[in-house]
Amino acid sequence: MAKKRLNVKKTINTIFMIILLLVTSCKDDDTRSCTNCNSPQTQTFEVCEESNGNASVNGEDTGVRYDIYIADLEAAGANCGG
Repeated sequence: MAKKRLNVKKTINTIFMIILLLVTSCKDDDTRSCTNCNSPQTQTFEVCEESNGNASVNGEDTGVRYDIYIADLEAAGANCGG
């Protein structure tokens, strides 16, 4: 009976550790970085890199990877990030 209790405790501890690991490993996934862009044709606007790697403007996912979106803006004459 004592062995059975020990196995149950080990199982519960293992499950708890797995859940804790999953929760803490996903914590930073929601971070995003943003930069300001402007051009002669527009006011300053914010472009952010979402957790999925896409760029968003005004909170709307563009469906385009952030680095490609920024490169295209700069190729079109925008100044981003400074």
